[in-house]
Amino acid sequence: MTRLVTSILDFFYIPFKRYIPAQTFRYLACGGGNTLLDIAAFFVSYNYILKKQVVHFGSFAVSPHIMAFVIAFVISFPTGFFLMRNVVFHDSTLHGRVQLLRYFLLVAVCVVLNYIFIKLFVEQLHIFPTVSKILTTILVVSFSYITQKKYTFQANPARESEEIF
Repeated sequence: MTRLVTSILDFFYIPFKRYIPAQTFRYLACGGGNTLLDIAAFFVSYNYILKKQVVHFGSFAVSPHIMAFVIAFVISFPTGFFLMRNVVFHDSTLHGRVQLLRYFLLVAVCVVLNYIFIKLFVEQLHIFPTVSKILTTILVVSFSYITQKKYTFQANPARESEEIF
């Protein structure tokens, strides 16, 4: 599966070869594809599985959009990790469990950053919400790429024996 995905991405990379490194292209393609999967899973969950209804767990109620978010996350998180680990950052020398924990922590930080930047841009800087979302996405995706490359899936860790997580 990894070879198939990599071969397909490498084929589409040819026109971009002069402009961006292969790893960056793979990151954008895999991340973009996983984002589309996440949005599709959210849409299907919200509209067709949950039918826009509140989900009850005994006396605890979960709104349909939050439950759809959870369902989409359960689908897109492992897919994103698989793609990042095996297609984009395949040269990492860290153990899989270390990568998984670091990836989870990074995803959690990115969720918080999205919230903070959108609130900041819209409520404090009075930038239109859609423009705020675009700016936030650029900042968070850039942060995520650098963090994944240098920390989550690092190729030559300085102190591999100390595995921080």
